[in-house]
Amino acid sequence: MIARVLVAMDGSEVAERALRYALDVHGDAEIVVLHVTGEPSSMMGEAAGMALSEDLEGEIRDQAEDVIDRAREIAAEYDEEVDVEVAVGRPGKRIVERAEEFDTVVVGTHDGSLVDRLLVGNVAQTVFRGSPVSVTVVR
Repeated sequence: MIARVLVAMDGSEVAERALRYALDVHGDAEIVVLHVTGEPSSMMGEAAGMALSEDLEGEIRDQAEDVIDRAREIAAEYDEEVDVEVAVGRPGKRIVERAEEFDTVVVGTHDGSLVDRLLVGNVAQTVFRGSPVSVTVVR
């Protein structure tokens, strides 16, 4: 029996499909959505703004707000509620660290190019290989 499900969401369409899958298949379970923002860095993307921000917590919350709102909207379509958590760090690593508290993990996967996988890494692959519980990968 699956009682607790961790769903990783990054704001992408495949992440939304992963949440919909979890709600369809594990609707009776407690579903927790985890959004992981990148670590603060002056070198790349969204994390650059975080590194320069005086209010790091506020910046993290602002960057995660769209994902949180979308997760709650999707759950409402199913007449369900989900808990949403935000973490900072490398997404695959953070998801694996949290996985032991759940019965299963649901993640979406991107069909990224080889360059994307080399530079960004493949979160689904990291979770699949490192998770102490079963993982469902949704496309």
